[in-house]
Amino acid sequence: MASGTEDEIDPLADPEERRVIYSVLDSFASYRRAAHYNVTHLRRQSFYALPSAHWTLLAEPPFSLLDSLSAVDDAIDANADIAEAILRVGAESFADESAEAHTEAPNGNSEGASHHERDPPWKGKTTKMDLDKARSTIRQLYRDWSAEGASERAACFDPVLQALKDEFTHIPDSDKGELQVLVPGAGLGRLVMEICCAGFSVEGNEISYHQLMASNMILNDTRRAEQYPLYPWALSFSNHVSRADQLQRVMIPDIHPATALHEASVGKKTHAGERMSMSAGDFCVVYKSAENKEVYDAVTTVFFIDTAPNLISYIETIRNCLKNGGIWINLGPLLWHFENNPPGSTDEEAKGGVHRNGQANGSVQDQGIAEPGSMELTDDEVVGLVERFGFKIEKHEVGKVATGYIQDPRSMLMNIYRPSFWIARKQ
Repeated sequence: MASGTEDEIDPLADPEERRVIYSVLDSFASYRRAAHYNVTHLRRQSFYALPSAHWTLLAEPPFSLLDSLSAVDDAIDANADIAEAILRVGAESFADESAEAHTEAPNGNSEGASHHERDPPWKGKTTKMDLDKARSTIRQLYRDWSAEGASERAACFDPVLQALKDEFTHIPDSDKGELQVLVPGAGLGRLVMEICCAGFSVEGNEISYHQLMASNMILNDTRRAEQYPLYPWALSFSNHVSRADQLQRVMIPDIHPATALHEASVGKKTHAGERMSMSAGDFCVVYKSAENKEVYDAVTTVFFIDTAPNLISYIETIRNCLKNGGIWINLGPLLWHFENNPPGSTDEEAKGGVHRNGQANGSVQDQGIAEPGSMELTDDEVVGLVERFGFKIEKHEVGKVATGYIQDPRSMLMNIYRPSFWIARKQ
């Protein structure tokens, strides 16, 4: 299946783009070491800093906290196996390197090994921000690619999929592949795959290299369903009823993407893998271009529009790439990502992702979300703004859906969204 992450422009040719890619690769490479240090090593130090009578008590049954820390270490190792699978595929796809080649001899002796084999070019290049993103990306696999995350997906994806089916119900299933659907903020790719399996041609767009690398691994490299154990809550010690809750294991992916896409190809004119692609880049930069003008029959945005510093840029971009009469389906809250940030700080956030728009050396005339200025709107202001730009709101509901977002259902703390759902038609 096509990943769509290749580009005619070599991203490593641009020093800034290369810096970002290497930082992301190193963040996955460093997951194991950083998690063991920050999650269990420091806790062991704090544990033994307790009065000896106290830590002795907590080390004994039924508490057995040292055993719990060892179990968390095992969970970290399982999660790190996923991080390193992402690293391996990401290095080959985005850095044209083999992660496995950069290893020392099996006995740990570097004799006979070249400097290239010992030190990958991304070693030591990551930042704290990218380490945090690697950790959150691994945890997000729970939402997108585990059976236990199905309820969150259903709450957010089902209304969108139903709206697409209702809009194009007059099109025979065998012909739905002629329809083009765009998914900005595609994340780990599950909604993109679900839309493809529903028969449509679909393109996902994502700016984050963490998300692109993880989705690439899941969609293109997994060999079977439930290939990897994942411990989504193991790295956090707060609000657990029991230690078993903290150490809950889920298996990912819940389905094998290649098998699902093959099954979705039966009776269709084109194989599902040929109807699905991913593009890397800033949404506003890529899709405001002339080549993407009036290309798509539908745009679906799920938990996406509040990533905009300036929502008008998103609206203008969607209007540009949507065909006349096409529909924009939106579901999500308004947790504005840049709220209270000083002017210009959006540029630092944007540096965690792809910037290029296909121009030589990765240069861009449009900065996309890195442009200065931001403003947070209410839901009724968002809808009014969408109408002001030539869309007709055909459906608008608030609060009918209630969902968490990477939420541990057993946690003592529950964060629940009541997102807005609306369908707008370009006039």
